[in-house]
Amino acid sequence: MTTKEQLLTLLEARQGSFVSGEELAGALSLSRAAVCKAIKALRQEGCAIEAITNRGYRLSPDSDILSVQGVKKYLDPIFQITVSPSVDSTNTAVRALAEQGAPEGAVVIANAQTNGRGRRGRSFYSPGDTGIYLSLLLRPVHADPRQTVTLTAAAAVALCQAMEAVSGEDPQIKWVNDIYLNGRKVSGILTEAAFSLESGAPEYVVVGAGINVYPPKGGFPPELAEIAGVLWDRPMPGGKNRLTAEFLNRFWALYTAGGPSSFLEDYRRRSLVVGRDVTVIAGDAETPAHALGIDDNCRLLVRYENGETAALSYGEVRIRTQPFFC
Repeated sequence: MTTKEQLLTLLEARQGSFVSGEELAGALSLSRAAVCKAIKALRQEGCAIEAITNRGYRLSPDSDILSVQGVKKYLDPIFQITVSPSVDSTNTAVRALAEQGAPEGAVVIANAQTNGRGRRGRSFYSPGDTGIYLSLLLRPVHADPRQTVTLTAAAAVALCQAMEAVSGEDPQIKWVNDIYLNGRKVSGILTEAAFSLESGAPEYVVVGAGINVYPPKGGFPPELAEIAGVLWDRPMPGGKNRLTAEFLNRFWALYTAGGPSSFLEDYRRRSLVVGRDVTVIAGDAETPAHALGIDDNCRLLVRYENGETAALSYGEVRIRTQPFFC
């Protein structure tokens, strides 16, 4: 553990209370100058650390800082996590780890992304300090190309359950990868796989999630202002660390349970689209349909205007505000 990490652990343990520089130096076997240097580095990474002469240092009572130590307080030890102030993309970072032979359970968590990615090549707005951006490496033993759909669905359920556990809210899922709260999108999930050329099965899978925890400074960009939402409208001390751990723990339980049966009922209950008119988007084509339900493989069952039905395992849907079925 680095000096910064040790210092942050001590401050988190006493969050809201001042700790003298002398006490910190003694606990870490450091000089006062080394403590000051570590405090400065943590502040540069976005940690809200207050200092008062003759009282010492403390984490701001209103701060909510992502940290390895903060997440590990709640996390199952199966995970090997890295927390960074900013990365290009957590999915890209985990894919690089996977190619280097990293084990299943490797996780990259970031306070911001400079090139966050969503589905269909879209960018994912990832400002600093207000969200959680994370990706998890999986190496399924009996992998199937269709498994990415069920893994995305499992992640959606786990994230909804985690949000409910820490906030008391009841999020919904817009098939297949978007989480909505109070009519606004608060999270997106991106599952990517590297496939074997010989077997066609995934060699590894990366499950990524971006979560809007707090409102960004100055609000969301105009193109997102009417769509995006947040989990909390004010800082919740320790909120991001607990939410991160809740999601990872719950997802792992569903992933190792052995199939959709462990979460399918909850997935269906939280569906935002079943029973509604939608537009099915596949490539450049947009087709009106009615969402009938979710099958046992987490595919969306739809009926088109001509009466034909389909089970969708990929693509995207947009909820229609005007019905077209009589």
